[in-house]
Amino acid sequence: MANLQVATLAGGCFWCIESAFNSVDGVEKALSGYAGGEDPAPTYEKVCGGNTGHAEVVRVTFDADKLTYREVLEIFFALHNPTQLNRQGNDVGTQYRSAIFYHDLGQKAEAEKIIAEISNDEIWPDPVVTEVVEINNYHEAESYHQDYFKNNPQNQYCSMVVAPKLAKFKKTFASKLRS
Repeated sequence: MANLQVATLAGGCFWCIESAFNSVDGVEKALSGYAGGEDPAPTYEKVCGGNTGHAEVVRVTFDADKLTYREVLEIFFALHNPTQLNRQGNDVGTQYRSAIFYHDLGQKAEAEKIIAEISNDEIWPDPVVTEVVEINNYHEAESYHQDYFKNNPQNQYCSMVVAPKLAKFKKTFASKLRS
């Protein structure tokens, strides 16, 4: 029986993060969604407006016997630039912030530990701005956002932004991918 756990992560546009995690061995599912805002019924349009307080997130359900929470975080930090405040590349606004929404105090401690290690090792030239906050007001994104890259490879954003990120990710994490 699988030892399922959940991680909720914000690292810019959810299409790239979700696509990467759905290719990782040990991940049962990765779903695009919204978290951390005030609006009780966020929609993509509202969140993109930047007024709900929500971040675009990916909720990763994983088998902790195959993939540790630490490994989930390592993948997450490889998929985005955690030093960009409220943006990823050309995507700008608080909805694109870097955040780890922890589900328990163990996740909080592990997130703070890995951020401290990244900072101490000076992996990035600028300070890490990733927020570590308790999960709140999570909502699954609309169905058309799920598996977006897989279902829309011809989309210009997917071909110009998501595809190159995924290619780099797959090269770096080849040993973690599903066969």
